[in-house]
Amino acid sequence: MAKPYASELARLQETLRWASSTDIESLRTAVKTAGLSPLSAIGSGGSLTAAHALAALHQLFTGKPGLVQTPLEAASANLDPSVSQWLLSAGGSNVDINAAAVSLIEREHRQVAVMCGRLGSPVTEICERHPFVDLLLFPPPAGKDGFLATNSLVGFSALLARAYTSVFDPIASWEDVASTVEPYADGSSGQVQSWRDSARGLWDRATTVVLYGPSTKIGAVDLESKFTEAALGIVQLADYRNFAHGRHHWIAKRGQETAILAFITDEDRAIAERTLALIPADVPIAKLEINGHGPAALLGSLLAALHVTGWAGLARGIDPGQPGVPDFGRKLYHLNLPSKGRKKALGVLAKSVNAAIARKTGESIRRLDERKTLSHWQDALTTFVGQLESTTFGGVILDYDGTVVDTRQRFQPARPEIVAELEKIARSDATLAIATGRGVSVRKDLRTVLPEELWSRVIIGYYNGAMIGTLNDDSVPDGTDEVCPELKDLAEAFQTSDELAGAAKQTNRRYQITLEPRQFMAENRLWDIAHQLILRTGCREAIVTRSSHSIDIIASGVSKTNVIRQVQERLAGRQVLTIGDRGRWPGNDYDLLNAPMGLSVDEVSVDPATCWNLAEPGQRGIAVTRSYLAALEVTDGGLRFRKGAFR
Repeated sequence: MAKPYASELARLQETLRWASSTDIESLRTAVKTAGLSPLSAIGSGGSLTAAHALAALHQLFTGKPGLVQTPLEAASANLDPSVSQWLLSAGGSNVDINAAAVSLIEREHRQVAVMCGRLGSPVTEICERHPFVDLLLFPPPAGKDGFLATNSLVGFSALLARAYTSVFDPIASWEDVASTVEPYADGSSGQVQSWRDSARGLWDRATTVVLYGPSTKIGAVDLESKFTEAALGIVQLADYRNFAHGRHHWIAKRGQETAILAFITDEDRAIAERTLALIPADVPIAKLEINGHGPAALLGSLLAALHVTGWAGLARGIDPGQPGVPDFGRKLYHLNLPSKGRKKALGVLAKSVNAAIARKTGESIRRLDERKTLSHWQDALTTFVGQLESTTFGGVILDYDGTVVDTRQRFQPARPEIVAELEKIARSDATLAIATGRGVSVRKDLRTVLPEELWSRVIIGYYNGAMIGTLNDDSVPDGTDEVCPELKDLAEAFQTSDELAGAAKQTNRRYQITLEPRQFMAENRLWDIAHQLILRTGCREAIVTRSSHSIDIIASGVSKTNVIRQVQERLAGRQVLTIGDRGRWPGNDYDLLNAPMGLSVDEVSVDPATCWNLAEPGQRGIAVTRSYLAALEVTDGGLRFRKGAFR
């Protein structure tokens, strides 16, 4: 049942305080990932306003484009997979957001994030079937909104503003933003009462032109949404300069039925005052002063819009929280998004086969077919799969972060379902090995989940294969932080670098230097700085690779292929299966997955002979690792993929 709008406004302060105090570490992590690329923010109804807030914050703090889309647009768009896709839904049950989620997940964008206010909703169930999705659950304390988005919208917008502020602007204080904004949530505060007094002249006019500056667009967007959805009146939007490009003509012809509401901040005060001074005197103008800048102005304008909506409802005899829904409106709401058709000529290919080829080539199946190159890749995939299914493996070598454990929880032990598969391998006639860029932490974590009687049967290649030992060997790695002679000058150059000072954490090992950003830093930025310093020092022996969280500089001769060689020495000619997530150069699994039987759970190389990702569409990471390992059956002499595992 819909709630009275006034009862929802009464809980705005509670919602803001919750947004300031609730744990947002998962949101911060997702925002860091989003900061590496452009972002598409997707929402319907009131959540579309939250999408506008997200896109604005993304552009403000990262300098990268933020696109706003409805689910229909998102499901039909053909954006580069590097674009982060964020879906926002308070309830997570509408058919549009769910259809868009399925579509975007299957396209395997580098990041798909879903921000939802309800546990156990249809969209959260979709995400739980695809663990690589960043599922961000934040049920607001006020519970489900009424007819119009209120507390969920404020809560989501404030959480996002807090996360972006803390990740990208460590000098700024969220407490300052919150203290600026909180009085706007109190309907009895002096600031809100001054807005109400200014807005009294609006209600005799059917049309309201809302003027805004860059930081108050969110309030304008939400006013248009709420006035339309609750049938409170006609709203037209324009920023102060776009108003001058023809939109002012509405005032010339229909000034008697039109009023103006203007959001004004310090940053746009000059243009606002000059613009409003030219409006004919008989047109009512409501000036809503918003303090602060950036996220404070964004949130302030949103709260102002919520109050204005309430006053409009009182003046026009409509409760915005309970406007009534017609029967045809309910039917409209439950219509499904149109499905994108597929060419029958390509229907003979399984979806997983199409996905594997698309990952390998970076092209759509249709484009490959048009270029007459599809058959080449089909043949290459068929050959690779045939080799996989006809081989008995004497050893399985896995990368760790992103393959055995989710990178987002990389300092937690592997999940039970992965551990069960690792134990199956270790108890078979095959050799289990781990090839990782990390050190003793991997040994500790594996010992917590694998039975001690298996430790001697598990090989660990630490620091990208620089040091190799069995899981029961306490002497490997040796823990020294004194780098080898060929990396010594480079380690000193990194430590004294002005470019890296305070920006990156440096960890030295004998044959490896690891750089990890302390605050947010674009992955390419750290990569470029490392290469610049290598060139400056004249070091010719270092090899630079990247993982999802760091840059590794390793000595020549160090490679995960060292682990392959050591395992092969035990196998008397039997084949080795390698599994990792960063198979595209310069990923730190490139060498590992360049072996003849290399399987990726994420990125792939361009080599048609190996390093394929055979996951079903919309899966990557540890879910794919589990599916690969679960398809291996214990047999005499090792492990073999069950018949038809990849067909």
